[in-house]
Amino acid sequence: MHMKPISLAKAAQVMGGTLVGGGPSTEIQQVVMDSRRDVTGALFVAIPGNRVDGHDFVSDVHQRDAVCALVEREIDASGPLIVVDSTLRAIRDLAAYYRSLFDIPVIGITGSVGKTGTKEMIAAVLATKYSVHKTEGNFNNEIGTPMTIFGLREHHQVFVAEMGISDFGEMARLTEMVRPDIAVFTIIGYAHIEFLGSREGVLKAKGEMVKCLNPDGLFIANGDDDILRPLKVTDLYPEQAGVKKLIYGLTPGNDYRAEHIVNLGENGVSCTLCWGDAAIDVTIPVFGEHMVYAALAAAAVGAALGLSPAEIARGIESFTNADKRSDIFKTDFLTIIDDSYNANPTSVEAAITALAKLPGRRVAVIGDMGELGTDCHKLHHELGAFAARSGVDCIVCAGPLSEHTYRGVKDTNPDLQAWYFPDKDTALEALPALLQQGDQVLVKASRSGRFEDIVTALRGL
Repeated sequence: MHMKPISLAKAAQVMGGTLVGGGPSTEIQQVVMDSRRDVTGALFVAIPGNRVDGHDFVSDVHQRDAVCALVEREIDASGPLIVVDSTLRAIRDLAAYYRSLFDIPVIGITGSVGKTGTKEMIAAVLATKYSVHKTEGNFNNEIGTPMTIFGLREHHQVFVAEMGISDFGEMARLTEMVRPDIAVFTIIGYAHIEFLGSREGVLKAKGEMVKCLNPDGLFIANGDDDILRPLKVTDLYPEQAGVKKLIYGLTPGNDYRAEHIVNLGENGVSCTLCWGDAAIDVTIPVFGEHMVYAALAAAAVGAALGLSPAEIARGIESFTNADKRSDIFKTDFLTIIDDSYNANPTSVEAAITALAKLPGRRVAVIGDMGELGTDCHKLHHELGAFAARSGVDCIVCAGPLSEHTYRGVKDTNPDLQAWYFPDKDTALEALPALLQQGDQVLVKASRSGRFEDIVTALRGL
């Protein structure tokens, strides 16, 4: 199914570019950045890079029926070009225009932890009533977000956009494209603190979403977060006084709250979600009590968009996890909780807390956490101290920074079984001898550690 029509003339106008060759009324059917994909009817975006320059593939995509190439310099080509100063900036402008063609509710999701799970949960809930378009994979940054927007089609009734950043100004650029009606904030934690300086810096950077929020929109925030709970929308942007705020969480005083939480281990979590006069009993079919927060956020969004409590419950219970986020694998020897996709202090603590509530012998295999800045060693040590108090039975730390995690474990609980290995490979060699029949094993590290290799090896034991 094609995009809503955009002519080459209109695209050039929106992007402030010059159309060279081609018919001005020719319509773009899709937008493509990767020349290896099907480019039939596409506007091909030539991104200049250090290793690969998209301009080198323009002739090839024209021969394969691309309708036009977006370039930063005029080049010899067999088809139309739109020449701009910056293809990245131009494609953001075109995405903002394309977003404006859709009069549908848009939900923007950000935070330091839990963005993807919350996005998937909100999409699952809304799908009980609406045709939902959502961010796929990690297409949540300044390159991925425009491509996600270009995936909107005529039949879509709601758009759920995950928005990830690592520096100041990025969120403002994302939000100018997405223009959300509802902003959902998960947790203000330590992710990207290397670039943002402090949790207050994280809030300032992510809070840029509120600047371009629909003026009569909705701000939904985790009310158990000590920064988000007292925050007023006008603290971020005084001109956004018309935006309403709702909070969700496990503590009293939240507009949406959870009660009677029971950890069912590999079978998920059961709880009662309460708001207003509604109270619904649900079983969230994935590992970890932290998923209750995602369910609460989804309930708040669903109710705001007119879903009944029964529809919200059905959506939550239909939820399935995104790749590499708390997948559970049972073998004849072990139960493996694969949370190897990413890690920061807040998300690792949540995963360890969930592990500690499982039956049997609990083993946490923890790797390095990236992008923590000058407090990096201290935060790893504090994580070790937390893990030592959590109630898990064994802790395996692997990676250069994880030596500080190991020290935190031993400084807090010298008698706890714990091992340190300088890298993933040495840990892999040792793990089979350290594990026992029936162990529950959590694998958690930042993406750069490639701890999915550990998961693969453990599944073969």
